[in-house]
Amino acid sequence: MHAPASAAPMSRTASITAAIAAISVVGIGISLSIPLLAIEMESRGISRTWIGINTAVAGLATVATAPFIPALLRRVGPRALLAFAIVVTALSLPAFKAADAFIVWFPLRFALGAALCILFAVSEFWINTVAPPHRRGLIMGVYATALSIGAAIGPAMLSLLGTQGWLPYLAGCAVLSAGLVPILLSRGMAPKLIESGAHGVLSFIRRSPTATLAALVFGAIETAVMSFLPLYGLRLGLPAGQASLLLTIAVMGNVAFQIPLGLVSDRVDRRLLLLFCALVGTIGAFILPFVPVQSLSFHIAIFIVTGIVGSLYTVGLAHLGARFHGADLAAANAAFVMLYSIGLVIGPPMVGFGMDLYDPFGFAIVIGGMLGVYVAVVALRLAFVKRSEA
Repeated sequence: MHAPASAAPMSRTASITAAIAAISVVGIGISLSIPLLAIEMESRGISRTWIGINTAVAGLATVATAPFIPALLRRVGPRALLAFAIVVTALSLPAFKAADAFIVWFPLRFALGAALCILFAVSEFWINTVAPPHRRGLIMGVYATALSIGAAIGPAMLSLLGTQGWLPYLAGCAVLSAGLVPILLSRGMAPKLIESGAHGVLSFIRRSPTATLAALVFGAIETAVMSFLPLYGLRLGLPAGQASLLLTIAVMGNVAFQIPLGLVSDRVDRRLLLLFCALVGTIGAFILPFVPVQSLSFHIAIFIVTGIVGSLYTVGLAHLGARFHGADLAAANAAFVMLYSIGLVIGPPMVGFGMDLYDPFGFAIVIGGMLGVYVAVVALRLAFVKRSEA
């Protein structure tokens, strides 16, 4: 009599574990491949402008691919679609190395960006669908933590393997291919999508701006911090080693806060938690220029602020999972990933421009401004829109 009751949670746990394991392994490969490809282009004498343009093609691929994900999910199913995207991602890495003509890197980068869009949108739809409502925030926190740890492992592997020759490319291909294992073992565990969505992907920006704009803001800030936080430290007089350590502290903060804030999101209105995270980030960013960079307070501020702001992604995903189901959730997740990718493209230029105008404090001011705009949007939604429509 108890077997059926216990089998369902076991099957649900195995399904969630498979999706999280797959995307975590892929995270390792991605974090290894992105700096590797940039170094490869520079070693070939390609200008930084063209390096930036080629990298931005991945963002365009995301925007182009996201609207088609719900239909692909319905026709192919999440398991087969994830497996296909992993294969494309894994094979693209050695293809970059083999391509002598730089022009070939553009369709390759587009294919890589499209595959990554599918990977994240489908895996997040999978996890959000299978997660029990009362544990959704915790499970999304575990997902984000696993992905962050995977993202930290990739550069460490690259430092051990080096950037010359075929070895790092083949290793990256092997790691990415390993993401297939949990997917292939998850037969019968993946959620099914049968019905067609009544709303297009872009409509979810209007239907749930609180969640989708969280992805945009987080994407912009995450990339800007990765690009400019060490430079901010250098401009304030830190030695190169200590300036690089700031990025490590930021990553550690991001890992540390995901699960605790995920647990909190299961007990409170997630819109209020998103407002809280953005408000802490806004205040922290505007205070940062007044904190001595050599002090312990500065490092604690970086740890706390980046960690709490990093939870915008996790809590935003959980909010989508609570609001939408089936085809609508698939479309909402695709919109979420699309806006995150747009944030990746617009964040660094905005912060870089801010630093050129007001060096180096433009870094903190622009980030605080982006978060402040998001705070205003969420506050207005909470004030003027009924809870069922927010």
